[in-house]
Amino acid sequence: PMYHAHNENIPIHVWVDETRPRNQGGMTAWELQSHGISNTYITDNAGGHLMQQGQVDVCVVGSDRTARNGDVCNKIGTYLKALAAYDNGIPFYVALPLSSIDFSLESGLNRIPIEERDSEEVTEVAGIMPDGLPGRVRTAPPGVRTNNPGFDVTPARLVTALITEHGAFEAETEAISALQGPTER
Repeated sequence: PMYHAHNENIPIHVWVDETRPRNQGGMTAWELQSHGISNTYITDNAGGHLMQQGQVDVCVVGSDRTARNGDVCNKIGTYLKALAAYDNGIPFYVALPLSSIDFSLESGLNRIPIEERDSEEVTEVAGIMPDGLPGRVRTAPPGVRTNNPGFDVTPARLVTALITEHGAFEAETEAISALQGPTER
């Protein structure tokens, strides 16, 4: 959606979450910048603040797996962005390829397995050491317990619409089921 808006000369600015712990947002910022789209790379937890300050007009996220009822499984923190958008009256869209919809999955909440990632992603940071070589530095006390889920599920009730390569659709069972090809039913 951002590329289409930019190509139509619609002025946009994208707030890009860092997407901890892997900082995948850095790649998104680079891609947008390479396409000439204005963006600012922000910490994951800054989104709600920016929404409260009136600096966000619309929220667009991706989806790794979408259930037939419109529940969306995406990178951790997506659910909190949806709640912040809802609380601030900001439309919350999910851009996804049709291939990521799991038509066999009735709903996603408590049904999609959530990957638990390595604790070192939370307790350590990678970087260049004083000797100029790459290394890791521990940022948490030894033996600390961690919880590092890689994804969360956003309920369909918080999704304004799903944007696919076939257009935008309501995040609800009837609209999503209509997207299913006749040979897949």
